[in-house]
Amino acid sequence: MRNVLFGLLLFWASGVSAERLTVFAAASLKSAFDVIGSHFTQQTGTEVDFVFAGSSTLARQIQQGAPADVFVSANTAWMEVLNQDGALVPNSIKDLVSNQLVLVSASPLAASVDMNDGAAVRAAIGSGYLAMAMVDAVPAGIYGKQALMSLGIWDQLTDNIVQADNVRSALTYVALGEAGFGIVYASDVQAEKNVFLVGSFPEASHAPIRYPMAAIKGGQAALARGFFEFLEGADTRAIFDEFGFSSIPNP
Repeated sequence: MRNVLFGLLLFWASGVSAERLTVFAAASLKSAFDVIGSHFTQQTGTEVDFVFAGSSTLARQIQQGAPADVFVSANTAWMEVLNQDGALVPNSIKDLVSNQLVLVSASPLAASVDMNDGAAVRAAIGSGYLAMAMVDAVPAGIYGKQALMSLGIWDQLTDNIVQADNVRSALTYVALGEAGFGIVYASDVQAEKNVFLVGSFPEASHAPIRYPMAAIKGGQAALARGFFEFLEGADTRAIFDEFGFSSIPNP
């Protein structure tokens, strides 16, 4: 009888699925979120399914009804689009982390450049290709275009630019040597050993880089709240710092 009961308990346990949270997140968050998601699962038992892509792509997928519980964007504009569409849980938007915009090179021999000097940046890039995320849709590309326009060299570089679906794809172009330079986030440099930092764009040259997060209407609100609380914890903030992001203090 005991064996029968034990077998029934095993059968019942095997049929119980762990809770799962689906998080749509900007591609630049992948390295940090892979670690954070593992820690979250270990501590809560909730599995996290991440979908990484450009913020514009993810926002459009959510608009079209893709099942997601949480959205973390690399800018406020796409979050606001979803908010205006009524796709978000009211009052759930919070800024998570910030980042810096940088110029990277495929060569360790690339000289450090005065990033306040547009002519120096233009001379460093030369006639080679400059990889960027899509400049009219993806946050990293939008910030990059703003920075180049602020430095007065956007029009001089349009023929050099190779646009990618997201910032990690732009990073890969540089890592593979398909583009001599790229504009990515500071956090991306730590994710790829085959790219080299040239310099950081002046913060005043582009809009502030903020990563807002929000719960998706119709998703698992309770799990989303638990995930947000975990993301705001001191241990998780230390992980973000380790991966090159800057923490935003709680208000």
